[in-house]
Amino acid sequence: MRILPNRWARWVSVIVFALGIVGVGGYLFFEPGWRYVVHGVDVSHHQGDIDWTDLADDRTDFAYIKATEGADWIDPLFEANWRSAGQAGVLRGAYHFFTLCTPGGQQALNMIDVVPDATDMLPPAVDLEFGGNCSERPSVDDFRGELDSFLGAIERHYRMRPVIYTNAQFYDTYLRDEPPDVIWWIMSPVLEPWGSPEWTLWQSFPGHRKGVEGRVDRNVFRGDLGELEALARRKSR
Repeated sequence: MRILPNRWARWVSVIVFALGIVGVGGYLFFEPGWRYVVHGVDVSHHQGDIDWTDLADDRTDFAYIKATEGADWIDPLFEANWRSAGQAGVLRGAYHFFTLCTPGGQQALNMIDVVPDATDMLPPAVDLEFGGNCSERPSVDDFRGELDSFLGAIERHYRMRPVIYTNAQFYDTYLRDEPPDVIWWIMSPVLEPWGSPEWTLWQSFPGHRKGVEGRVDRNVFRGDLGELEALARRKSR
């Protein structure tokens, strides 16, 4: 084995130390877990059977669970996930994937038929993104009319203003004029969202959690647990 001269050994040590500092700094910058204390996940049938007790024990304060999509699709594991999350003490909310080629009122009825109006639920969420959606691209006015029909029906039924989940591409195309009192749930896999809109929930890159096979979408709430619990209790008159 060739031994490096002392001066080269010192330089190698300096470089390794510097890379370690950069690595730790990068982790702290990109990893939301160290900056925010309230953690959650969002799940669907793609995660398979979940051990919600184990998941609750692994830094999971809340979960958004996929319930419906379009006018007639129901997630086959929604009922089991909804029941088990509640039993494990995880604050739970339901989300609906909004399709661009189906009237908003029909989509709202689908969600209302499936998701119970629980007293301790987080506000229902609507998932707005191009990925996995139909190829139709309605005008902004047409889309907003259908979205308003959906949001209005959901708010009247659950007495809670829905959360809007979206990403930068969809927001820039359709949502810039949304009222400022919206609860925004923003998907940004690497960097913390900044600028408009002001986010309340942030979905970052997937990771591993106990009780879930494979990777699961990770989220944080901007606030403390008491504020999240208050959000779950908030019902409009």
